[in-house]
Amino acid sequence: MKMIIIKKKIIYALAAALIVVSCSTGINLFTDNDEVHLGSQFDQEIKNNPKEYPIYKNSAVKNYIDTRIFQHLLQSPEIKKKTVYNYQLEMIDNDSVLNAFAVPGGYVYLYTGLVKYLETEAALAGVLGHEIAHVERRHATQRITSAYGLQMIASLALGNNPSEVSIMVANLFSGLALLANSRSDEDESDEYSIKYLAETRYYPGAVKFFFEKLKDDGKVSSASGGIQTFLSTHPDPVERISTTNTRISNMGYPVKDYKASGEGIFREEYKTNILSKMK
Repeated sequence: MKMIIIKKKIIYALAAALIVVSCSTGINLFTDNDEVHLGSQFDQEIKNNPKEYPIYKNSAVKNYIDTRIFQHLLQSPEIKKKTVYNYQLEMIDNDSVLNAFAVPGGYVYLYTGLVKYLETEAALAGVLGHEIAHVERRHATQRITSAYGLQMIASLALGNNPSEVSIMVANLFSGLALLANSRSDEDESDEYSIKYLAETRYYPGAVKFFFEKLKDDGKVSSASGGIQTFLSTHPDPVERISTTNTRISNMGYPVKDYKASGEGIFREEYKTNILSKMK
């Protein structure tokens, strides 16, 4: 009994130290396999909650986006864990939400409201590249480590109690609060979206097209709250337009905006194969 008590004290002391380190260095206690397992639990929670997350039923549109854009992006050599994570794309049928999100292990979700709001394949590719970057850079589990480090280490060290993992998923899933991304996470994901798209058919700077359209439509500005559902997890869109333009210029690409057509944009393809079939 005494040895068990000592062991617990050591575990909790180590856990507390690791939490402090994780906040300053971004340490991640999850393995890649853990990420896949956690992501599958999130995905199941979403599918078990059709009232809040109704799955879009138009298979023609979903299959087109998946095969034409999502799977094409995954062929980019800059995406390093495509054979490790369980990359899957799903659409949520809610036209009032202009958003997308990803959970650990490769699960990416698009709201129909966002898909209908965009105008080009490049714009959607930019968003998907951004969400893939969140997965590849393991942003969610870094934050989970910081928030749950103590409980997680104790659970794993004392037998990896499955109920602890289930409780954690349930808590995280409630509003997806811990999946909200920091300023640095968003900036890094924008940067990697550019890298991913540069190896595809799409214009590399398309990650900013959504923000530009929001700005032109008066839905967001540097001095307003804009669309709360999106901005709660994707801060500072005006600044991100400028940052993307700088990165694109430094890479030697022309600076295009969301109204552009021609090479790398695929405006007519989007209208014909996606927008016209979602009415």
